[in-house]
Amino acid sequence: MNNLTLLALTVSAVLIAALALYALLLWRRVWAKDKAHAEALKTQRERISGDLHILASSLLDGQLALIEGAIRIKVLLDNYDSSLSQNQHCEVFHLLFAATAQVPTHAEWKALEKSVRRQHEQHFSELELQHKAAARAAARWLLDEALPPLRQSV
Repeated sequence: MNNLTLLALTVSAVLIAALALYALLLWRRVWAKDKAHAEALKTQRERISGDLHILASSLLDGQLALIEGAIRIKVLLDNYDSSLSQNQHCEVFHLLFAATAQVPTHAEWKALEKSVRRQHEQHFSELELQHKAAARAAARWLLDEALPPLRQSV
């Protein structure tokens, strides 16, 4: 081998090693981002699970209105675990959500005429009478069987 060929091989080997090191650096960044993303998802899931525990307990204790609780639980379940949300035990939350979807909220609710508000409130009362037992049973099922137990902070 002549000197020029040897120099070309040496430069090529150094270049390949440098590119391999750079590729390794980039892969380590990807792995770190993946790990951080997985950790963020785990944290979000734990937070939503805690929120679901609070809502279900509050619904059972009567501290939360049935309709409001069902709507909040349904939305959180959709974000927590869509297969759990679609479980037959949770059907009542979807039913109450759909039955009240057309009702205005916040400023639009306040802007409604009192007679229209009363009609909606009457509808809420009817829904509550009709579905209270099922909603309470679903909340109890979530707490007892579906959701992981809450971790106690130290």
